[in-house]
Amino acid sequence: MPVKFHIRWVIAAVLAAALGGAAAAPQQTRVVDRIVARVEGDIILQSQVRELAALQRLVEGRAESDDRLLAKLIEQWIVETEAAASNIPQPSPADADREMGRLTAQFATPAAFAQKLRELELSAVQVRRLLIRQLFLERYFDYRFRPVVQVEEAALDRYYQDELVPEIVRKNQPVPQRAAVEEQIRELLVQREISERAAQWLDETKQRLKVEILPSLPAAGPAERGAGSQ
Repeated sequence: MPVKFHIRWVIAAVLAAALGGAAAAPQQTRVVDRIVARVEGDIILQSQVRELAALQRLVEGRAESDDRLLAKLIEQWIVETEAAASNIPQPSPADADREMGRLTAQFATPAAFAQKLRELELSAVQVRRLLIRQLFLERYFDYRFRPVVQVEEAALDRYYQDELVPEIVRKNQPVPQRAAVEEQIRELLVQREISERAAQWLDETKQRLKVEILPSLPAAGPAERGAGSQ
């Protein structure tokens, strides 16, 4: 009798475990991440889109649309692929420290910065990695396009007269002589030209790539969201 009871108990336990596993299966198969795009065989994940959105909210207070975020991730893929053959050095730890310092300085206290990271489900490690990536992109664009950018005197005059002076007057501030701000204006126009050339280059490059954007899924609830890559 005790043996028979023991066997029935074991069978019942096995059945309970099996039924429990079957009931839990739908939760175990919930989607926590997914592929949103393929670029030349590589993949971009939804978690990467969410991570970039969180960084934008941290830095700028708001995030772009998912479509624009995905476009930026594709552009980052292009730059990193192109730069791999150009021996462009990665930003140094000092570069990363400086950018992290600038970002944390925007918050009243380190505790306020840490609280914001928790709200956005970001870690300091993630933020540092994303800032390094952005620095690398800027460095590559500078390396590729600055040598071919030329700023003419007429462009300096136009910016000074048509943009800078009206803005300073609007703020009721003293207007500096053009010579005193010429180098700052020149660098601003160089950066503007680099950005324009980079945007054109990225558009042309994307035309030559095999890019597949996967259909969107309904927005995931909190329990279904996958954490960004660490």
